[in-house]
Amino acid sequence: MAHLTLGIESSCDETAAAVLEDGCRIRSSVIASQDALHAPYGGIVPELASRRHVEAIWPVVQEALARAGVTLADLDGIAATAGPGLIGSLLVGLSFGKALAFALNIPLVGVNHLEGHLYAALLDHENLRFPFTGLVASGGHTHLYSATASGEYRLLGRTKDDAAGEAFDKVAKFLGLGYPGGPLIEERARKGDPDSIRFPRSMPQRGSYDFSFSGLKTAVVNYVKGMVGAGLALPKLGAASSATTPQSSALDPALVADICASFQEAVVEVLARVTVAAAKASAAPRRIVLAGGVACNGRLRVKLTQLAADEGIEVYYPTPSLCTDNAAMIAAAGYPRLVRGERVPLSFNADADLALGLT
Repeated sequence: MAHLTLGIESSCDETAAAVLEDGCRIRSSVIASQDALHAPYGGIVPELASRRHVEAIWPVVQEALARAGVTLADLDGIAATAGPGLIGSLLVGLSFGKALAFALNIPLVGVNHLEGHLYAALLDHENLRFPFTGLVASGGHTHLYSATASGEYRLLGRTKDDAAGEAFDKVAKFLGLGYPGGPLIEERARKGDPDSIRFPRSMPQRGSYDFSFSGLKTAVVNYVKGMVGAGLALPKLGAASSATTPQSSALDPALVADICASFQEAVVEVLARVTVAAAKASAAPRRIVLAGGVACNGRLRVKLTQLAADEGIEVYYPTPSLCTDNAAMIAAAGYPRLVRGERVPLSFNADADLALGLT
């Protein structure tokens, strides 16, 4: 008989629920996005996010059950995100999962959000197996792992400051492009020249696999301010524009495209080179998993695949719908734990800084 797992994800600004059969077949996956809610602020407002989760969680779960063609009584277990993330958001999903598990008298496991992202690739690639080197790049995380087996992870490196996705968002906000920044920068980068501006690449010292993107972000800001100050960036300066907070409508569109392409290339090159270096140094089979929202970036996929192929390394990444936050990946990561008999008590709590694996 098939095992049905309900996954619940609410770590940041998306309320998601999914039903998985035997940990690998997606029966349904429903995501309620909050992009429109947070767009006016250029980033996520935690209090608004948690309130919206409260409104959306039950309707989203109901929709997931309906699409899967099952009822609450058919569920065998629940997997809910326990961290890391925004604590208010995490508490909504985890508390709902605990209440539902108690009411149905079925087991519940807490899942690390980052482990979920790694499992997204396993959902998409039947031939992918542990061990592998995994890069999770998103708006809140840039973590590099050695994943030796299910539940066995070692942190190889992480960002020292801004996450890769966070850098995309901040640069997009500075350029007046909107939110979320990743897709908007990638769209404009297609029309630009990635070699037009040589932004800095912060490569780690030998033996380290840490990342840093705050300096790159600052370089973009300083470059734009310098161009504006020299009168080279603005075909016309509107009343709403200024040298400190340029608007995309005021900046030369060709310049914006070049800035986006050059900035994106700098981020992509650092992510790809550091990840390939870590995979080369690994004693495990040469496989790389690219996951997280930034894994949707087409240029990153191409660059990482090219560099990895030169070293005889295979690269796996999920489809875009599984790169961004979703509950199918949480159910997939929770399923092995449920099968192993793991359970969490009702006293179990969310952890905004929950770590994954050994350091």
